[in-house]
Amino acid sequence: QVQLVESGGGLVQGGGSLRLSCAASGRTFSVYRMGWFRQAPGKEREFVAAISWSGGSTNYADSVKGRFTISRDNAKNTVYLQMNSLKPEDTAVYYCVAPPDYSLYTDNGPWIYWGQGTQVTVSS
Repeated sequence: QVQLVESGGGLVQGGGSLRLSCAASGRTFSVYRMGWFRQAPGKEREFVAAISWSGGSTNYADSVKGRFTISRDNAKNTVYLQMNSLKPEDTAVYYCVAPPDYSLYTDNGPWIYWGQGTQVTVSS
């Protein structure tokens, strides 16, 4: 059973930084792409960033490009989201996501595993 546990959220002033972590367990971490989504109050969940299983490719939502960086440490089974120059509109619950078991060694397919989320609040 895949488990994803996020940490690192909190309250920060606009312009500040936070680093989110997601510890994964239940299967071999290094052969799966990983991602982050977020959901703001009253809004639908939206894609934030993803990193390929090899770590060699990343992609970002336009709204966070140049400010957020996704990375992974396969030795620690952990994916990170470094968030800089935070804005009030980044306030949301942030979720770590992972693809199905059959999607190993690929960078396609749905996101089916979700963590419990971590709250990020950016004050103006």
